[in-house]
Amino acid sequence: MQTLSGSKIRDSGISFTLQTINSIKLERFKEFFEDLPVDPYYKRMGQRRRLSRFKLADKQLVKLPHGYLNAPEKSNPLRQGMRREFIELDPDLIALASFKRLVTEVADCCQLSPDADIAVHQIRRTCSPHDFGHPSPDGIHRDGADFLAIFAVDRHNVKGGMTLLYLDPYETPVFKKVLYPGELLVVNDRQFRHFTTAIEPLMADRAIVDLFVLTSPSLLSDF
Repeated sequence: MQTLSGSKIRDSGISFTLQTINSIKLERFKEFFEDLPVDPYYKRMGQRRRLSRFKLADKQLVKLPHGYLNAPEKSNPLRQGMRREFIELDPDLIALASFKRLVTEVADCCQLSPDADIAVHQIRRTCSPHDFGHPSPDGIHRDGADFLAIFAVDRHNVKGGMTLLYLDPYETPVFKKVLYPGELLVVNDRQFRHFTTAIEPLMADRAIVDLFVLTSPSLLSDF
């Protein structure tokens, strides 16, 4: 396995890559996490989410029509056959140069074709001293895409939330790390299963983890 900063992941033998993206202004994102709607499919898990899909055409970020999310067969048995719909990302967030830079960075790392679609999940995970958060209720799983990317935006008053990658869910993980703000993990989703450990507050206050999760293909279908 390799964790190589700045490496390309498609057709290169690289299974995943971890890098810090210093050119993205994290502060620009933070206000857009304050009004995220509750994820209706994880109401009891302290999760909030928005979701949109895009493509990069002639270096321009193009938003694609609203669609529903459906987990492919065998990739995620808990969600298989479930049609999930989420509120779209805020247009003001999409207009940010740092947002385009994030999508472009992932597309470049995965060497995506110009017609490839990319889903961007904007997620906030929370917990309290009396209710710890469980970021991966689906267990160790694949999303069913070709590529998966996780970009950490913020962590506040939180411990845990470690990302793990597995070649085999019954064996020791080949990657294990807490992702800190500005870090981008890009994974070959065909090869690896992933999981995130529970989160809990460091002190007697609410704990927050903000992140973007990107997949290509988007796994979204038209209505």
